[in-house]
Amino acid sequence: MAQLLHTMLRVGDLDKAIAFYTNVLGMTLLRQVENKDYHYTLAFVGYGEESQGHAVIELTYNWGESNYDHGNAFGHIALGVEDIYAACDKIRAAGGNISREPGPVLGGSTHIAFVTDPDGYKVELIQQD
Repeated sequence: MAQLLHTMLRVGDLDKAIAFYTNVLGMTLLRQVENKDYHYTLAFVGYGEESQGHAVIELTYNWGESNYDHGNAFGHIALGVEDIYAACDKIRAAGGNISREPGPVLGGSTHIAFVTDPDGYKVELIQQD
C-alpha cells in the first residue's frame, strides 16, 4: 500500500509562497531545507505531517528563478472546507485573491470557490457537508 506524501510546486518567491499557504490558507510550515550545492530551497507546508497521514505541499524555490510556465496540464489543488463562504471571507481578509466566488458548481450542487496563489496556481475550495 502506498501513501500520497506531497505535491511539488515551483515558486518564484519562497517567502511570498510560504506567507500565502500559512497566513492565508492556514497551513503550517512543517520544515524547510536549503541545498547550497544545487541552489534550491524546499519548504513543506500542510495541515499536518506526512507521517500522520497528511498530504503536504512542497514549495520548491530554485535560486534565481522568478517565474515558470505552468503549461496546460496542471489543473489545481483542492481543499475541503466546512464553510466555504466563511473560508472565502477569511482568505479575502488575509489578502488572498478569490478568483472564483463561492457558489454551486455548474451543473451540480456542490459549492466550490477558487483562490489563486502568488505564483498563479489555482487552489479549489470544496464545501464539505
